[in-house]
Amino acid sequence: MRAAVLEFPAPISRRPLKIRNVPVPEVKPGHVLLKVQACGVCRTDLHIAEGELPPQMPNVTPGHQIVGTVVAGETTALPKGTRVGVSWMGGVDGECFYCRHNRENLCDAPIFTGYTVPGGYAEYALARADFAFALPPALDDLHAAPLLCAGIIGFRSLRVAGVQPGDRVGLFGFGASAHLALPVLRSWNCEVYVSTRGASHRNLAASLGAAWVGAEKEKPPVELDTAVTFAPSGEVVVHALSCLRKGGVVAINAIHLDRMLEFDYDRLLWGERQLRSVTNMTRADAQDFLALAGSIGLRPKIVSFGLEQVNEALLAVKNDSVDGAAVVIP
Repeated sequence: MRAAVLEFPAPISRRPLKIRNVPVPEVKPGHVLLKVQACGVCRTDLHIAEGELPPQMPNVTPGHQIVGTVVAGETTALPKGTRVGVSWMGGVDGECFYCRHNRENLCDAPIFTGYTVPGGYAEYALARADFAFALPPALDDLHAAPLLCAGIIGFRSLRVAGVQPGDRVGLFGFGASAHLALPVLRSWNCEVYVSTRGASHRNLAASLGAAWVGAEKEKPPVELDTAVTFAPSGEVVVHALSCLRKGGVVAINAIHLDRMLEFDYDRLLWGERQLRSVTNMTRADAQDFLALAGSIGLRPKIVSFGLEQVNEALLAVKNDSVDGAAVVIP
């Protein structure tokens, strides 16, 4: 099969992913073999390609927003021909403290799709059957792919922030994940306030029904109950914190930030305001979000790329030149 293989981490402008012919994965117990139909592009893939996340295996194939069809290893729950989605969390040990206390997103020995095991920038992919989610018929392949990480992790971010129906919610940064969170918030009758750079991103937020849209350093006209930051920027986190009412929460949806957080405690955090980090996702998050996405007809804005264009897709994500989400089609 053809696969995009990361032979060496490097700036994405040097095209570190190479298209290679590699063996189709062998089916293992407890796993399903998928014919990949589409794979969403995530900023985490960019961190892997450029070495900001240290390599975990040689010659890895990234990609962790996989839509595929079961072609081997079928189970009672996932018969051959079932369309499934696979996300970043590719498995957990099921035995550690966190798994035993219903917090598998914090597992001590997780499997990460496209990082610790090969991912979906390929014609076929192997996935643990218990971490492959049957997709609602309402979600077609291309529009389902970005939901599988950007969508799920955005949904978890809203949960971590403690969003309640009718809240005033701020979204800081408006890329692939935020533009999927906004329709969810609208379905919960929330007022959504978006602060982001880039006129095209602001136009997209407005077209999706945001109550207010401003530039990255502008403050919403009201105090926010909750907020989620999507940009990997410490400055953005501090800005979001400055927009909260007392008792409000900022959830940070980022694997790392560009610098340490420095802020005036008395002015910004005092008053029982809270900062919370978002880490991975659980199977319950995935199942609940995909069911909701199907019921509200969630269709992300996408730009598709062929497998040979995978480096261009990652570069587009890096440069924020894609409105919505990028999707690779093998």
